[in-house]
Amino acid sequence: MSKTPQQNSAADAHGVSVIHSQAHGSGLQQVPQLVPVSPGGGGKAVPPSKQGKKNSFVDRNSDEYRQRRERNNMAVKKSRLKSKQKAQDTLQRVNQLKEENERLEAKIKLLTKELSVLKDLFLEHAHNLADTVQPLGNEASAAAPEGKGQ
Repeated sequence: MSKTPQQNSAADAHGVSVIHSQAHGSGLQQVPQLVPVSPGGGGKAVPPSKQGKKNSFVDRNSDEYRQRRERNNMAVKKSRLKSKQKAQDTLQRVNQLKEENERLEAKIKLLTKELSVLKDLFLEHAHNLADTVQPLGNEASAAAPEGKGQ
C-alpha cells in the first residue's frame, strides 16, 4: 500500500488543467489549476478583448492607425487637462479653507476676549451688589431696637 497519490492531468482550450488524483484507494478527485496557455509558461494574462489581436502587424502609415493615434492623443490631452484642473481646484479649495479657518480663529479670539470682559463686569457688579445689600437678619434686628427706644 503506497500513500503517494497518482496524478493524471488534462488541459482544456482555456488553459485550465484538471488534475485527477487517486489517493488511498478512493475515487478520482478533480482539482482545477490554472496553467499558462503559452508553452513557455509565465507571462501576462491576455484580456479577452485582445486575444484575437495577437502580434498582428500594424501598418503605421495606414489611415486607420493614424486616426486611432489621433483619438488616443486627444484622449490623453483631455485626461491630463482634467487632472490638472482637478489639482488646481483642490489647491484653490485648500486656500479658501485656510482663509476661512484663520477668520474663524480670529473670531474665536475676539469672542473669548469679549466673554472674559463680560464675566469680569458681571462679577464686579455682583460683588458691588452684595456689599450694598445687607442680609435680612441684620436689618430686622437693627430696626426693632430703634423703634422701641423712642
